Amino acid sequence: MTGSGGATPDAGEVGVGEDGETLGGKVGVGPYAGPPPPGDQWDPQLLAEGDRRNVADRYRYWRHEAIVADLDTRRHPFHVAVENWGHDFNIGSVIRTANAFNASAFHIVGRRRWNRRGAMVTDRYQHEHHHGDAAALAAWAATQRAGEVGSAGGEGGIPLIGIDNVPGSVALETYDLPRACVLVFGQEGPGLTPQMQQVCRAVLHIEQFGSTRSINAGAAAAIAMHAWVRRHVFDQRP
Repeated sequence: MTGSGGATPDAGEVGVGEDGETLGGKVGVGPYAGPPPPGDQWDPQLLAEGDRRNVADRYRYWRHEAIVADLDTRRHPFHVAVENWGHDFNIGSVIRTANAFNASAFHIVGRRRWNRRGAMVTDRYQHEHHHGDAAALAAWAATQRAGEVGSAGGEGGIPLIGIDNVPGSVALETYDLPRACVLVFGQEGPGLTPQMQQVCRAVLHIEQFGSTRSINAGAAAAIAMHAWVRRHVFDQRP
């Protein structure tokens, strides 16, 4: 495979860990071959030394700020919120998935410090917010416009949609997810706190067919975000 713009990729793209260290081999592309390309999105150091970051091919050699700016032009109008009371490792996996689906932003509820290792640096390309508790997240959501996520002054705000298999929850597969919303996830084990459940417009569960009562929190988050993508990117209605 040949990279874009004269890049010389290396074999063994196996992924990267926290702070970009490789896991089991080289990742990315080597130094750029040829004259410097036009445009101000390019990073001179990456062009000269190669780009080993865990980024999509179209962003090879781009400055970090340029990547974020480009993502901002096409972020989806759903947010992701995660309750953080016990430094759960799964939070990082949820945030990485939010990057993959280009969520508008992610929100940490509870403890400000969270376990970033599972995010594998993907949080740096997103917008992070912190809220002290469920009530604070709900108050923030109430200030947002459904038609223009991120701006204040809207009437009614955007809804919180919890994901957990609790009594009274509704099947995700049959629920019509709103376009502008906050998908809210609890921690592995305890799930959503009662306080968070109370401020959600709806709490949805993922239908299961085996013997286990629940699935991994990171997997559940990925399923829920993909359900939003199917509904609002591909127009697949429940």
